[in-house]
Amino acid sequence: MAETHVLFVEDDDVIREATQLALERVGFTVTAMPDGLLGLEAFRADRPDIALLDVMVPGLDGVSLCRRIRDESTVPVIMLSARADSIDVVLGLEAGADDYVTKPFDGAVLVARIRAVLRRFGHAAGPEGTGQGGTEGETEGLGGVLVFGDLEVDTDGMEVRRGGEQVALTPTEMRLLLEFSSAPGTVLSRDKLLERVWDYGWGGDTRVVDVHVQRLRTKIGQDRIETVRGFGYKLRG
Repeated sequence: MAETHVLFVEDDDVIREATQLALERVGFTVTAMPDGLLGLEAFRADRPDIALLDVMVPGLDGVSLCRRIRDESTVPVIMLSARADSIDVVLGLEAGADDYVTKPFDGAVLVARIRAVLRRFGHAAGPEGTGQGGTEGETEGLGGVLVFGDLEVDTDGMEVRRGGEQVALTPTEMRLLLEFSSAPGTVLSRDKLLERVWDYGWGGDTRVVDVHVQRLRTKIGQDRIETVRGFGYKLRG
């Protein structure tokens, strides 16, 4: 089994070296860079399986680097932020990041989050992981093309079309849409979506859900996903 290749961009020498050692200790291959411009070069040269980007790095900040990566690839991205309440968290998610981790972080927690993201994207989760991911849970067993107005969701080909035109979704956005498509008209709570889409058995920040729902709306139609205040979201049939 090929080792998972992690791109890690962090300007703090101590954090960068310690985190690299912690990730390599559990079997990941790590390319560590001290600034965003070098990080972008390394991404283009190495095409890693996942990118860990600190928000505040010189040269090209983490949010801008995430946008550049997302313009070229759907590779999973985790942002690292020093403050849980920072606007940078939301900016990173809006730029296309799939998740974020707040610093200072425990190495075991970071490894668990990386493996959870990799499972969602169908990658091996490292030597200690649980193997292949994909569309798990409630989305298993779906087949064919589901139609919701002008929206078509091909659950076999993993493609989405709106008005006959193909819509480009990231794997996380696709998993989110599959959850809604599996139960149109049913309200799904943010906690339930965190559990099913983000593989959070321990809870998580619901801002991750809110930002991804908004990103999904911009691609499939603002009115297609309805907010049910105080409860969650549902897909209009």
